[in-house]
Amino acid sequence: MKLKNKISVLIFISIAIIIVGYFITSFVYPKNAGRYPVFIAILLLDVYLWVSIKNIISNLFSGETHGRASLHGNGRASLHGNDRASLLKYLIIIIYWLPLTVIVLFMGISIFLPITTWNPAFRTYLFGIVFTIAVAKLFPIFFLIIDDIIRLFKILFSSVKKKKLKLKRIRILQILGISSGIIVFVFLLLGMFLWVYDFKTKTEIIYLEDLPVEFNDLKIVQISDLHLGSWAIKEPLQEAVDLINEQNPDLVFFTGDLVNFTSDEAFRFENILRNVKSKYGVFSILGNHDYGNYSHWSSKEAKQENMKQIFQFYKDINWKLLLDTNYILEINNEKIAIIGVENWGAHARFPKYGDINQALRGVEDIPTKLLLSHDPSHWDLIISQKYPDVDITFSGHTHGFQFGIDFAGILWSPAEKLYKHWTGLYSNKSKQYLYVNPGIGTIGYPGRIGILPEISVIILKKEERK
Repeated sequence: MKLKNKISVLIFISIAIIIVGYFITSFVYPKNAGRYPVFIAILLLDVYLWVSIKNIISNLFSGETHGRASLHGNGRASLHGNDRASLLKYLIIIIYWLPLTVIVLFMGISIFLPITTWNPAFRTYLFGIVFTIAVAKLFPIFFLIIDDIIRLFKILFSSVKKKKLKLKRIRILQILGISSGIIVFVFLLLGMFLWVYDFKTKTEIIYLEDLPVEFNDLKIVQISDLHLGSWAIKEPLQEAVDLINEQNPDLVFFTGDLVNFTSDEAFRFENILRNVKSKYGVFSILGNHDYGNYSHWSSKEAKQENMKQIFQFYKDINWKLLLDTNYILEINNEKIAIIGVENWGAHARFPKYGDINQALRGVEDIPTKLLLSHDPSHWDLIISQKYPDVDITFSGHTHGFQFGIDFAGILWSPAEKLYKHWTGLYSNKSKQYLYVNPGIGTIGYPGRIGILPEISVIILKKEERK
């Protein structure tokens, strides 16, 4: 077959695989189909990096490609150095393409064996390692692109004839690329195995003018984004619950995303979560992951059954689930309102189910209103603009991107590019407050770097009127 025909066949097969892959992704992971172009871009970058690495490997293992076997005095055969070099060469090739191979292989398997049925520890660490290798590769690619841009400019502006001009890669850029990739790989592994369950507590005091005297010093513990499908083992969650109980809270708020895909991810943690202690109760809401929108369902009824199981789970662990409803907490004839809305997110990918007007019915005259709303964009665009009587909104959702800097007064994360308010305490001119908890669970990458899992402690105090 001529080279031109071979290239045409290769292009046709590649396009066919990409199209089939898109339909598989849409079928198995319906909410992630929009991210498929990102996967294709990563694949192309992978090929781009391999073209460069292939030349390096060829140079390292240049020489004879076929070694011969020799016999020792004992009659056993051993491989010559060239044979061992060939084996090492193929081993490097296998390791390089293993992450992509694993992704494609398990996407196919998940059609027949849904990902939610896999062993949690196996699933979590498998995709964690694949993610770690894929991200680590991006850094050598970055330096490789810089190198190629420099080489392109040299070619364009060189006085030497193009055919005679031979440009070697800049060694310092190669070293920087490989070194940065190794460093990122190590840090991502540390994030998975060292920092992912490094829980921290953070305390904030909020002063409210209209807070009833009986609620002065009310202590609220907020947690968010458990994502129980990502917990490889149970012990760290028990540690988190013990830490919550050590705070001796008056109220515990959970601001959504109990699971990743389906309700059965939560069942094995029932006994642990039932032991969360609070003087006046545990209140919770739903996050975007709790509706089953990230899974393929055989029927509408199956999806509805999944939601029923979520509702029943909350009853079984004695957490009060607020679905566009409210709860009036009364102490010695003084009252505050705890309000919970269903998920409302500004981004088109996230559902807008929450009805704040429905949730506020019956508490209009109560002076202090505490709102649980999963996505902080709800506060940005709706609550802070139209509902000045809502004193504090408790949100989660952002995870702080599970990556950033929170050290020596420096607070940064890529999350700030997507969310105006992504972690910690915020307020506006109307003295409305928003607290965004960065979560204690993970989604996607099963680790954390810089932005640690947080148990937030909010203490309410009555502010004296001036």
